[in-house]
Amino acid sequence: MTARKKQAAQVPLLDTILSTLDDEKAEEIVTIDLGGRSTMADHMVICSGRSSRQVAAIADKLVERLKQDYGFTARCEGKDAGDWVLIDAGDVVVHVFRPEVRAFYQLEKMWQSAPAGAPAPSDA
Repeated sequence: MTARKKQAAQVPLLDTILSTLDDEKAEEIVTIDLGGRSTMADHMVICSGRSSRQVAAIADKLVERLKQDYGFTARCEGKDAGDWVLIDAGDVVVHVFRPEVRAFYQLEKMWQSAPAGAPAPSDA
């Protein structure tokens, strides 16, 4: 698959993820383009839920929607605790946080501050 075709295939996946997060009332949704900065994924999405229960519910709905629309089960870590859930949807990695946990780890600050072409924190 060429890079252009791969990018075109990712857009519907990213759009589905963003739409689902919005439908489930996720807050402060941020999308970070990882193209050229990481080999783990092409996009990272970070959002918050107001409580542990909402964080787990957002993750459940997203995994369910991905299975329904794309026929795969996304890997999900941390749902039982509900503080920080990581959802690996292949080309898109989603982090759903409680606000306090998100503020502590500051993932978007770490990933957005890297200049283009610089190695990402996990690749260094």
